[in-house]
Amino acid sequence: MSERQVLERALREHGVSAGHYWIEGVHEPAPTPPDFVYLRARPGGGWETGVYERGAHEPVASYATEGEACGHLRRLLLGG
Repeated sequence: MSERQVLERALREHGVSAGHYWIEGVHEPAPTPPDFVYLRARPGGGWETGVYERGAHEPVASYATEGEACGHLRRLLLGG
């Protein structure tokens, strides 16, 4: 199980609404919600977290590893 899958499971278990987040390859709601926080691979390598609003991705942070990015998204959605 990937770190993204573990994160998605934790978010579901904590009752986070499925439309509040998007995790590349693991949780990609359709139709696309109007705004959400996201985690996706960067084209040049690494990972980024950010906010999708008004049809545009706005990166918040970049990470070298999937685990670091997952940790950041988890903190954004669950606190702590």
